Amino acid sequence: MTTLQTGPRESGGQSFSEVFAQALRGRPCTVTGLDPEPRPLPMSSWTREADSHDHELLDLCVGSTLDIGCGPGRLTSALTQAGRPVLGIDVVAEAVGQTRARGGRALHRDVFDSLPSEGQWGTALLADGNIGIGGDPAALLSRARDLVAPTGRIVAEVAPPGTRSTTAWATLECGGATSRPFRWAVVGADAITSLAASVGLAVLGLQQHGERWSAVFQVPL
Repeated sequence: MTTLQTGPRESGGQSFSEVFAQALRGRPCTVTGLDPEPRPLPMSSWTREADSHDHELLDLCVGSTLDIGCGPGRLTSALTQAGRPVLGIDVVAEAVGQTRARGGRALHRDVFDSLPSEGQWGTALLADGNIGIGGDPAALLSRARDLVAPTGRIVAEVAPPGTRSTTAWATLECGGATSRPFRWAVVGADAITSLAASVGLAVLGLQQHGERWSAVFQVPL
């Protein structure tokens, strides 16, 4: 995970990074605000090794890949093991440390910070719902567009067709700690064409990977 728009500091509230780090260390964690009821974070899906559906997603990446919001490094590690150039970035130091422990290159960096090789990446990857980072998918895709080469692409996981696109304030609860509110968005597959057009991108395709979906965006030639 990376850039997060946070709300007012609440009494006793911790930063997203502090609370998410506890989840990465194995404590059960729930997110509140995205659904009518709190839901558990799927930490086991993020900390495991890459599976066949992950590899289908990674097959959409071309050239060097910037894994935005790399988390514990499942996908960065898989690309590294395949001998493909990749760099993970995340605002959570624990996530960066776990990615490096798996053999991947990673930086403790916000996607809107200065980054290596801006404008030269073959692919910007937004997996595991990270297109929702900051609650502003258009701003995030615009930044990703600037990070990739003119012939590069953005590969982003999206919610299944029929899912309504929403933006909400959410909080994490983990090990007795609660994060301050942060902004998050859900982008449904049906919204990708209009979203792409709003930031000067074209949709190259929509793919299904088991129960997951991904979209490929590119700057029109």
